Amino acid sequence: MKIDAHALLFDNDGTLVSSLASVDRCWARWAAEYGITAEDFARVELHGRPAAEIAADLLPADIVAEAVARIEDLEVEDVPNGGVHLLPGTRAFLDALPAERWAVVTSATRRLAEARLDAVGILPKTLVAADDITRGKPDPEPYLLAARTLGVDPAHCVVFEDAPAGLAAGRAAGMTTVALTTTHPAHELRADLVVEDLSVLSALVTQQGVEISLRG
Repeated sequence: MKIDAHALLFDNDGTLVSSLASVDRCWARWAAEYGITAEDFARVELHGRPAAEIAADLLPADIVAEAVARIEDLEVEDVPNGGVHLLPGTRAFLDALPAERWAVVTSATRRLAEARLDAVGILPKTLVAADDITRGKPDPEPYLLAARTLGVDPAHCVVFEDAPAGLAAGRAAGMTTVALTTTHPAHELRADLVVEDLSVLSALVTQQGVEISLRG
């Protein structure tokens, strides 16, 4: 299978890097600080959603802003403690791409996203973070903004995601979707292509854009 694209849009956590241990550690501490029960915490989907939306699901409106600032501080502070590492294939795949052909589109704040990316040596020319949008994934706004920033028709973009919310955002934006089974089993992921991680894919730069194919 081959996919032709003019731009490639990557979620960060669970797609390019893994920070699951850090996320679990920091959010558990955060929940304890705010007196959130395990039952209430378990019913909320954490992965692939902006912290502001998660906090709004769990806390009174008047303390959401304070709580969001607190979880951001906790997660940024945790980065140097082994809080993030590259997933298989990330370095080689990104190194094959021209800087103007790809972007990182994350539900994290810009401060947190840049801290995690800097820790593993990824420096995207284009980054869309939670600070840049009003509606997070599964709304298509983040991916549409990335396409607009790169000057590419959404129909010619490919989204790489590990979470159902992100894949839903990509589909709603009218983009081709590639799912990675790094955090969710394949049966939970609806996408045009489902793969283990970026290590099984190759990218060939052409005059028109980038040709993505399965290795082997």
